[in-house]
Amino acid sequence: MNKKFDVRKLVQISLLVALQIILTRFCSIQTPIVRIGFGFVPVVIIATMYGPIYAGVANGIADILGLMLFPSGSFFPGFTLTAILAGVIYGVFLYNKPITWGRIIAASVIINIVLNLGLNTYWLSIMMGKGFLALLPTRIVKELVMIPIKVVIIGIVWKSIIVKLPKLSQAV
Repeated sequence: MNKKFDVRKLVQISLLVALQIILTRFCSIQTPIVRIGFGFVPVVIIATMYGPIYAGVANGIADILGLMLFPSGSFFPGFTLTAILAGVIYGVFLYNKPITWGRIIAASVIINIVLNLGLNTYWLSIMMGKGFLALLPTRIVKELVMIPIKVVIIGIVWKSIIVKLPKLSQAV
């Protein structure tokens, strides 16, 4: 990690955090148990460009800022932890490595099954006072539907945007 303060990097990450908040809060379908959205796209871009630490911190900040600016429930630190871990996992799989379909699928499956289905369902069961197994059926369907959607969208973003990003950032 470069220890030099880089304004360009800060601005790019900040804009992607703002985009993540907008996509999560305004371009998603939300129920008390399930949220289907596209807020993962800016996180994937941050993870690919800057690595797991930046992606984890940015996703955690986006989670907290999004809740502060557009409250949709009470703050629960478990969801922020899940957001941070998701950014880290995307970074581990996609930063400074050849981005392949296998890496995209592996990152998506781990995030959707372990984090979203496992951890987030556990956090919801704590918050709502409902049993973990009672919340699971609806969330299983959502996560199984979201995995191929995420894989395809990440693949499209990777092929159309991320491949060109190093050239675009050098041109500015």
